[in-house]
Amino acid sequence: MRSSKPTLQDVATAAGVSTATVSRCINQPAQVKETLRDKVNEAINRLGYAPHGAARALASRRSHTIGAVIPTIDNGIFANGIHYLQRGLSEANFTLLLASSNYSLDEELHEVRSLITRGIDGMVLIGEEHHPEVYEMLDRHQVPVVNLWTYNNQSLHSCIGFDNAAAGRKIAEHLVNMGHRDIAVISGIQIDNDRARERIEGVRQYLQEKGLELKPELVRECRYSAEQSSLALTELITAGHHFSAVICGNDILALGALSALRQLEIPVPKALAVTGFDNLEIIAALSPSLTTIDVPARRMGTLAATYLLNCIQTGNRDITRVQLPADLKVRETTNTVHST
Repeated sequence: MRSSKPTLQDVATAAGVSTATVSRCINQPAQVKETLRDKVNEAINRLGYAPHGAARALASRRSHTIGAVIPTIDNGIFANGIHYLQRGLSEANFTLLLASSNYSLDEELHEVRSLITRGIDGMVLIGEEHHPEVYEMLDRHQVPVVNLWTYNNQSLHSCIGFDNAAAGRKIAEHLVNMGHRDIAVISGIQIDNDRARERIEGVRQYLQEKGLELKPELVRECRYSAEQSSLALTELITAGHHFSAVICGNDILALGALSALRQLEIPVPKALAVTGFDNLEIIAALSPSLTTIDVPARRMGTLAATYLLNCIQTGNRDITRVQLPADLKVRETTNTVHST
């Protein structure tokens, strides 16, 4: 791995062009032929080059900005955490620059590179799984990073969050204790989403320990959309699959599942129990009230701001791992005991 940051000259040499051409490709790409742009972009990607915004705020070498790349801004999954992150940063006169990856590691890499170009002083990411170039680029440019919504006591990077697999186990344990044996899962798409995979794995492991099985035919993946979840659950039911509970990967998916059950006139929880994940404010008005995992979004946002500000102010980039509780909130959608 390179020990120093790649320069404009490094990119020019690798691409076989002048530094002026590289500069035009970055700042005025429309004025450069496509073939030449492709050659320069390939060199930029290979070297992990990112020009620093405003020369890292010149003398102070600080831009007083923090970057955050979250998987989606389509719904409120990450809104609370980002709100408290921004509040903590604002109190120290730092600005938050927010981008979305659309659950794509390649898009996330693009956004991280763009934020580094703007000269950010710190980075917030969601989950631990990222494009390998992301960590290399952040390290090369000496940008401290913290991963939220995840906890791994062996992680090579700072993390503030919770154990997603353990949270999945909590849900499965609750349902099994309520008498459920055949359990369906409607999950977010697992590709490029370590949180979704870990939650399902937690459910699967707990069921196996109890001599039960998470049947493959009872697992559906879809975008985090109420409409997609409604369609997935309707398909499971109309296909004739037998199950007495459905675990939804988050509250948005649970919202769609409950909508489908209302349309099908299937009573909850008498005929089918439903669980969510996140404890979003928007579900407070649901009837029946939703059993869900209470994600510590506020604490993650607040602690992430504190961690990054400390890194910037002291230069200390020691790995910090903070595990927060993710408690099960038992409510009306699972309050019926099913006979075994």
